[in-house]
Amino acid sequence: MKNILITCCMALGAMSLRAQNTALEQQIGQITAGKKAEIGIAIIGPAPGDQVMIHAAPLYPMLSTFKFPVALTVLHQVEQGKLSLNQQIFIRKEELLDDTWSPFKEKYPKGDIAITLADALTWMMCYSDNNITDILLRLIGGTTPVQQFIGGNDFVIRNNEEEMHANWDAQFVNRISPARAAQLLNQFQQGKLLHKKHTRWLYKAMLGNKTGLKRLKGKLPPTVKVAHRSGTSFTNDAGMTGAINSFGIIELPGGKRIVIAVLIRDTYESFDDTETIIADIAKTTYDFYRQQQAVKH
Repeated sequence: MKNILITCCMALGAMSLRAQNTALEQQIGQITAGKKAEIGIAIIGPAPGDQVMIHAAPLYPMLSTFKFPVALTVLHQVEQGKLSLNQQIFIRKEELLDDTWSPFKEKYPKGDIAITLADALTWMMCYSDNNITDILLRLIGGTTPVQQFIGGNDFVIRNNEEEMHANWDAQFVNRISPARAAQLLNQFQQGKLLHKKHTRWLYKAMLGNKTGLKRLKGKLPPTVKVAHRSGTSFTNDAGMTGAINSFGIIELPGGKRIVIAVLIRDTYESFDDTETIIADIAKTTYDFYRQQQAVKH
């Protein structure tokens, strides 16, 4: 009898969770309906098995979201003893390329300066510096170690930032599915990819990200903690932007977390409107889980 009751409770719980997820999916559907863009969404809620996947299996261009798996790989090599967060990296002037996003170059235009590996990671993760990203990739042996560490058919990384700027198509070579992006974030926050010390370090760095602030964080209360990474492509002459992305971890009151990945490709919506789509999805998701918390209490 006890086993039957447990089974019945589990079945009822699963039905309730499916109904909950369907309700959130419908709310998000109202945001994305009629939009001139391909939108992939993956959400992992705080409860086991709690997830919403909308067009989450296809591969989408990563753009600068690829800096998260790069950072994971760098820290993995630190844990292997190949690198140290305190080691000095000399940034040569000729490595600071023009015509690319580089706040580091703006601050140190003459280059020829040494910074720590920890500082380099901060420039990449908090300021999305493209030149520092490529310096870090050269340090770890290119994109191949990143592909090997992350693995899977739903993650592809071949080009560094300089190569992504070579032509229109080159920026779309690095790809990931929204489902895999969310899974990667979830594994990260659960401490399954890095040791606790480095998980905390990278999580804090992502909380301090200064880019993509109108996306996941755009409509959330300023007190909400969001550890996130964004990515943006060029816009062509037809007004199509190849990719506008954001993924991250949103903290709920009480410490529980939501993982969310919104990857948008081939969007003919304006840049601001596309960012608003991401902000609206994040706000709807946050409010939904806040309401679920209130009901449970």
